[in-house]
Amino acid sequence: METMQIRLGTSVLVAFAAAAAGQSNHAELARFFGEWREFQHPVVIDGVPDYSAVAMKRQYAALPQWRKRLESFDISGWTTAEKIDYNLIRAEMNGLEFDHRVLRPWAKAPFFYRTVFDSESDTPLHEGPHVYGALDLWRYKLPLSPADAKVVLGSLVAIPKLLAQAKVNLTEPSRDLWTLGIWYKQGEAQTLATLAEATAGSNPDVSAAAKAAAAAVEDFRSWLAAGLASAPAGKPLGVTEYNWYLKNVQLTAQTWQSLMQSMERELARSLASLQLVRNRNRALPELQLPSSLGELNRRNDEAIEAFLSFLKKQEIFTVPDYMNFDRLRPVSRLLPADSLDFFSNIEYRDSLPMKCHSIHWLEKQRLDHEPHPSVIRSSRPLYNIWSGRSEGFATAWEEAMMLAGLLDARPRAQELIHIMTAVRAIRGIADLKYHSGEFTLAQAMQYVVDATPNGWFNPKGETLWVDLGIYAHQPGYGTTYLAGKLDFDRIIADVAAAQPGRFRMKTFMDDFFSKGVIPMSLIRWEMTGKTDEAAALGLRF
Repeated sequence: METMQIRLGTSVLVAFAAAAAGQSNHAELARFFGEWREFQHPVVIDGVPDYSAVAMKRQYAALPQWRKRLESFDISGWTTAEKIDYNLIRAEMNGLEFDHRVLRPWAKAPFFYRTVFDSESDTPLHEGPHVYGALDLWRYKLPLSPADAKVVLGSLVAIPKLLAQAKVNLTEPSRDLWTLGIWYKQGEAQTLATLAEATAGSNPDVSAAAKAAAAAVEDFRSWLAAGLASAPAGKPLGVTEYNWYLKNVQLTAQTWQSLMQSMERELARSLASLQLVRNRNRALPELQLPSSLGELNRRNDEAIEAFLSFLKKQEIFTVPDYMNFDRLRPVSRLLPADSLDFFSNIEYRDSLPMKCHSIHWLEKQRLDHEPHPSVIRSSRPLYNIWSGRSEGFATAWEEAMMLAGLLDARPRAQELIHIMTAVRAIRGIADLKYHSGEFTLAQAMQYVVDATPNGWFNPKGETLWVDLGIYAHQPGYGTTYLAGKLDFDRIIADVAAAQPGRFRMKTFMDDFFSKGVIPMSLIRWEMTGKTDEAAALGLRF
């Protein structure tokens, strides 16, 4: 605790001095960014991040001085790219404010205390709020090397202490968030138990710590279950706060109201398009599920080759040599038909549409191999500020590739694109109505299941819980798939309008990728020079 007091005290003194002196160049902003990121994460005491009420109160109290220091920069003579970096830091500060003022995940959301991630996210960072320093188990290969074993052991030993702190911190229970926490903790306990078994022979210390961590997770889950009956319904975020978050953190001019209109329009458009395409395809056989794992893998291999060949032949974007398309090969076992979830229902019928969305993995390789020259932009924005760009672009890429001709020889696969668009609209509506208070968690889940074409969203499947869990903790995430797609469409239209007769997809996409995974509004500003969105968002420029 004294360590934290010293650190915050020093930061405040630095902030006062910097604000008084004024700061003016981008190199100073980059140094400030490093200090900001150090302040943003909680103090770690004995391997455990401190999210206690006292610690969070102190962090929030220090935030105005960090804002004052940022505002002291004179950016009037900076380039557009440098101004964008400035506004990204500003958005992160707004994200921290929103966490303290509204979301308060350390006090409200059991899922926030995520102890372990067993698989890598296809997005730049994990979706939704979670504790600092959670164990990314997928980074380590078994048997663990001595160095890796030391790191993993340290993380495992901290888990019981973290969950003991969580029981004290979670003072604002709500029925929906408690229900989600119980579900997630079951999966975490299983992951830790599996780790304990897998390391019993090679790393007995790790195995013992994993068993203790699994027991602590189960105990925490039982504690949540005991409190569930008396947990109040909880207060919804509300439209006003939702709109503040969209504007100030996500940096989008969309509002709850405009997003609802867009989701409803895209739902109607995609469902109508589906019926028109199905009428065109009426004489064709329906897509069939694979009869074996071998057949499914063969379909995957063919889809990957078709996707890569199309990108190169049609000059869609520059495909660097480092890109490993094997990362688009997710299949490891064949599921029975009655166990399929939404995306496996798509994948099992034709593998190519999902390869379009899997451009996520190619983007992650690009982030690693071609980081943006600015440390601010290459550091991957916090608070899911990247979501509209990451999820929106991957969603846009599905329909974009269909329109570009990728699925011309696969007419039935085109139906799957429209079904996926419809489901993104359905999930967006569930997100919006949950946070406005029109849906409970159970109602939002039921709506998604009932509205999905062909009954392909499995009511007992993991996808439903994972998706709605993210949306309940991260307002706006469920709408970013289509909202970001619409923003991407707008950027193409604006750039093409400025280059009549000269627009080339490869040139456009290479330029688009070079801007980093940041909000679409900022990419449009940099690519077109248009400042209308920046002005509407109240950005400094």
